[in-house]
Amino acid sequence: MSILKSPFLALCAAAWLSTVSPAFATEPWDTDFLPPVPSWRGASEKLVVKAGDPWATPAELTGLTATPSYDETRAFIDRLVAASPLLRQEVFGVSPEGREMVAVLAAKGLVDGKPDPAKPLLLVQAGIHAGEIDGKDAGLMLLRDITQRGKDGLLDGVNLLFVPIFNVDGHERAGAYNRPNQRGPMNQGWRTTAQNLNLNRDYGKLDAPEMRAMIGLITRYQPDLYLDIHVTDGMDYAYDITFGNDEAPGDDMGAGAPFSPAIDRWLAGPFKAAETEALSKAGHIPGPLVMEADGRKPEGGITGGTTPLRFSVGYGNLAHIPTVLVENHALKPYRQRVLGTYILVERALTLLANQGAALRQAMASDRARRPDPIPVAFEAEKTPSGSIDFKTMRHEDYLSPASGGTEVRWLGRPGPTVRMPVYGDHVSVSVTRPQAYWVPATKPEIIERLRLHGLVLETLDRPRDVTVDSVRLVEPALATEANEGHVMLVKAGYAHETRTVRYPKGSVRVPTDQPLGDLAAALLEAESSESFLAWGFFPEILQRTEYIEPYAIAPLAERMLAASPALKAGFEAKLKADPAFAASPDQRLAWFYERTPYSDAAYLRYPVGREMGR
Repeated sequence: MSILKSPFLALCAAAWLSTVSPAFATEPWDTDFLPPVPSWRGASEKLVVKAGDPWATPAELTGLTATPSYDETRAFIDRLVAASPLLRQEVFGVSPEGREMVAVLAAKGLVDGKPDPAKPLLLVQAGIHAGEIDGKDAGLMLLRDITQRGKDGLLDGVNLLFVPIFNVDGHERAGAYNRPNQRGPMNQGWRTTAQNLNLNRDYGKLDAPEMRAMIGLITRYQPDLYLDIHVTDGMDYAYDITFGNDEAPGDDMGAGAPFSPAIDRWLAGPFKAAETEALSKAGHIPGPLVMEADGRKPEGGITGGTTPLRFSVGYGNLAHIPTVLVENHALKPYRQRVLGTYILVERALTLLANQGAALRQAMASDRARRPDPIPVAFEAEKTPSGSIDFKTMRHEDYLSPASGGTEVRWLGRPGPTVRMPVYGDHVSVSVTRPQAYWVPATKPEIIERLRLHGLVLETLDRPRDVTVDSVRLVEPALATEANEGHVMLVKAGYAHETRTVRYPKGSVRVPTDQPLGDLAAALLEAESSESFLAWGFFPEILQRTEYIEPYAIAPLAERMLAASPALKAGFEAKLKADPAFAASPDQRLAWFYERTPYSDAAYLRYPVGREMGR
């Protein structure tokens, strides 16, 4: 049937045609500027129900070319839940625009209304980027088949928790112009939330209410496997379903090694093998995650390494939750991507049912680790650290009259398998593991976020003097543009000294001897690239609030020079090394002021202290 027979699709098309330039007013799903589509047939096509089936999903009614709205998705879920005792629906949050965020639990043998904790639990998350919505429609098909088409045996040994739309507000900012690099669905949601926040940059800092709700859901359900389903950007290649995580060479915290090596071995071993086999048998082409080093040089390499905390895989790595990033290939048709996602999730259920005990053992092993030193920043390698076999698509270079440079033209035909270089990373900063971090009561927004993460905190009921390793920033530099609503600290020196600090009532001690101790370090360590400090949560320390006038500091500085040969030598060395400093009376006098007892002790001092071992 015509896809415009669906009311929601007709409305989508009408809205699109009312705003599009006449030169392009053909069909709202027309993407002929994209590379040609390779033909595809797969056994997974048998998963699509026949026309007229009363339990056809909204997307199936369009031939898997479009996706239903939020209300239509909720209505279909309501029907499924009402028709089956295997399903329970939970509202776990509310978006800034007032939409409920729902999760569907599919389980047998509930214990006190909750999933049996003896069974492993799979969390499947769709639509963190709402235009990348393949997981929603695949999940609705799978829930339908579990409850209405005889696949309830999938739940004999495992529980499923399904979030159909994570970014619910972005989902409703739908349109045909949202993702020009992606082939369907015809009505795509928006990448960011109503607050213009990218949820897949928020796993550490927890700015968005949606992410706070998700972390709360994860904390309550404690998933044994977490699938975060996306659609790629970037170059063309033969694979249609790609997936992966941080892969490491061994148990040491060496180059590119994650914080969860035992989990990593399971994901890189049994999980990868099982999913690759299942997808291949169903007619799909599974592959590794593809983050190209240079989109204009298709065989110039792909990048890997340690994923930062702000992303789902980086969070899972530090929280010791087995987490897999699924990146379906944007240039493959929506139908093909949805069906591949169905196969991947279904196989994850059967694998987890059989290997749940082994995976839980790996999780326990990683949660018991206490690496010392702790890596807190990583740097990309400039030369390849390895290579992989890679299935290419044919392409050619041409001189573009639009760009004035050489661009890539993809030809829509499979190319040769090449040996693709892989660029990893290495630890650029590591720190001695402290016994604990001390966060003052004056930073309640930091303490709140630590609690939301599920960290064990010890709260002071009276003031306490604590000897800590204290950090002062040296010549900090801020980014020139905002990033996710923050102005980030991009460069600084870090001067350490041992001080006794009085922490007021309400301050918290965050011990690192806990399963989430590595996560605490990533959030609180001054030199961590993912810390609250790096994200700009401590702007007050960058502001000097007391001053001294030139008429007072100049004579005092002259007396200091006369009294201290060492200070005089340091000053003269600074004059010689820094011409701009030498030419600035204000900078010269500030240099002396910072070396007097009148200087602001809190200026540039990071208030989170490090309690070291004795």
